[in-house]
Amino acid sequence: MVVRISSRSQVFRATCPVVSYVLFCLPVLRPAQAQTAPAGQAQAQTAVSQNQVDYTRREIQPSQDVDRDPVPSPDIVGNPETTSGKVMGSSGEGTNKIYTLHENVDEVLLNCTVVDEQGRLADNLSQASFRIWEDDVPQTIVAFEHRDVPVSIGILVDNSGSMRDKRSAVDNAALDLVRHSNPKDAAFVVNFSDKAYLDQGFTSNVSDLERGLSHYDARGTTAIYDAVAASADEMSRYAKGPKQVLLIITDGADNASRLTLEQAVRRVQNLTGPVVYSIGLLYDADKKDAAQTRDALQRLSNETGGVAYFPKSLDQVQEIANEVARVIRNQYTLGYHSTKPVSQGGYRRVRVEALAPAHGKLEVKTRNGYYPREMKQMHTEQISETK
Repeated sequence: MVVRISSRSQVFRATCPVVSYVLFCLPVLRPAQAQTAPAGQAQAQTAVSQNQVDYTRREIQPSQDVDRDPVPSPDIVGNPETTSGKVMGSSGEGTNKIYTLHENVDEVLLNCTVVDEQGRLADNLSQASFRIWEDDVPQTIVAFEHRDVPVSIGILVDNSGSMRDKRSAVDNAALDLVRHSNPKDAAFVVNFSDKAYLDQGFTSNVSDLERGLSHYDARGTTAIYDAVAASADEMSRYAKGPKQVLLIITDGADNASRLTLEQAVRRVQNLTGPVVYSIGLLYDADKKDAAQTRDALQRLSNETGGVAYFPKSLDQVQEIANEVARVIRNQYTLGYHSTKPVSQGGYRRVRVEALAPAHGKLEVKTRNGYYPREMKQMHTEQISETK
């Protein structure tokens, strides 16, 4: 089974990792970034680096009988001899401190959103306000940060027939989110129906994103889970920063994906994945479809530390998009060394609490857990930011 993010004009590049629990190929296709090589030159090259691949050549799909991880195996990560165990700080403006970790350090990073009982952001907490448990065992927080840092954002918009009359307002809201985000954020655009199309790769240019959103024809069925899984794969390979977000905007239930909801959630988790925010335009949907879609979007968001929104009308979409931008810019990042060894496998449940009497009862939204094999990948992403 193949789940693709396709280019509108031609296929440029495919990568096909296969998740251990499902034997399927999940390629991510991207627009070409370079000019085509002169005639005969590409054929003469028998070994090229990733950045030198001739994207116009016919792709060779690897065997689906071989199990492949969705991200490069931690066993092949290079030795970061120049890194240290220093953690990022929260002191003052202008600091560029960031995690620089050895690949064998069992450190877990959590991006957290904290709200009070009225749903208002609690944006003035200290490290002492937080408590972390992993599988019900208290953990010691060794890193804390609360500042607006650049985020990598994937904007996934339903392209099915039922969205025809909604796309103009949805596209404007998505662009508004970008305008209200950190100017250094980078975003890509995926339009999906029964297939997912990468209509704009990572960029900070609002005009380019606007053109990407305009590539839609509003027809066909809806494959939300496939689009999420393929977009998470795109994010894991090409996002420049460790803070990653997917925004899904849809008005109906998934009726075309090759993947199940469980498989899509697992794939995002396996990729140390992005936080998923969802906007479900279900106010005019069939009651049964609306319930199914609500449950799916809440699951995708809750498991990854995001929020699912369900506006009562199209007029509320822009306000919600602005709220998502504000939430993203006001997150806390916490780090801790797990009390369990990395070699001890299995899914680990994470729970975070925040206590601040002046704010009353607080709710912390963060991902529900992780797989220990992810941690070396997290460290590699953080290390690359310092180069």
